[in-house]
Amino acid sequence: MSSPVMPTPKRANGREGAVAVSAVGLRKSYGEKLVLDGIDLRIPAGSVFALLGPNGAGKTTAVKILSTLISADPGSGEIRVGGHDLSADPQAVRAAIGVTGQFSAVDGLITGEENMLLMADLHHLSRSEGRRVAAELLERFDLTEAAKKPATTYSGGMKRRLDLAMTLVGSPRIIFLDEPTTGLDPRSRHNMWEIIRGLVSGGVTVFLTTQYLEEADELADRIAVLNDGKIAAEGSAEELKRLIPGGHIRLRFTDPAAYQSAALALSEVTRDDEALALQIPSGGSQRELRSVLDWLDSADIEADELTVHTPDLDDVFFALTAKTSVPKQTQ
Repeated sequence: MSSPVMPTPKRANGREGAVAVSAVGLRKSYGEKLVLDGIDLRIPAGSVFALLGPNGAGKTTAVKILSTLISADPGSGEIRVGGHDLSADPQAVRAAIGVTGQFSAVDGLITGEENMLLMADLHHLSRSEGRRVAAELLERFDLTEAAKKPATTYSGGMKRRLDLAMTLVGSPRIIFLDEPTTGLDPRSRHNMWEIIRGLVSGGVTVFLTTQYLEEADELADRIAVLNDGKIAAEGSAEELKRLIPGGHIRLRFTDPAAYQSAALALSEVTRDDEALALQIPSGGSQRELRSVLDWLDSADIEADELTVHTPDLDDVFFALTAKTSVPKQTQ
């Protein structure tokens, strides 16, 4: 995977220092099976946090605990969501969050508008306010034309948009999305990504679980990989990729003389004489990149193209969940 030399900085939508979700020593077991083994979380407000892991790793269990659907085991540390203590004030937590599961909560026997109005009733909105909010959200999610049709006639992507629109009726500041694009075609998945980006740009915090590593790479400010009930690694996508061997800097030349000079002078390079390209092992850090650029300047050698290649999240996921020895990346 190739990434630009100067990546776009990640957003910082949350208030400085504000934390949307935090947990210390979160544990959950079912009988003798330990699902979550003392995990710690700290998710800044106005960001996207992605929790990855193989099937059965405990991702959905974590979401259910943080959204008050099930309880953590006794002995777990303090858990706060939206500034509220989960065990002391679960009702306040429920008022601050929205949850969209991997299986749609849409009632297919009624229309999209009726689904929205039902959700407005559950949030105790007045009839006029409920209709206003429903109309605004249906328009926002491009569902106005289908609003009077039974939801059973909707495509998979439309149902997911309606499901998320229903979640937003209560104006939550924290949204848990448990595998929200499972089963969607690529176009519908990309449409959902744009919706999520729009929510976060408005200051909403998104806690995302997904099976699609590309999705986490595209959306998440921070990613945690859950394996055997523990956080195997956590960091930005770029930080996680640097944990895995195989990264390199690739220099390509059009001048054969410059290529030969660089190949002779640089140590630990792999040559590609046909493409006039050199591959230098690198973790992709700014310091390593600057060192190569400084060397080129001092030697008066100009490369026509410089690209940084890092392992992708697939490589990270397989390495971390295969119990290979990879250093843990933390905040």
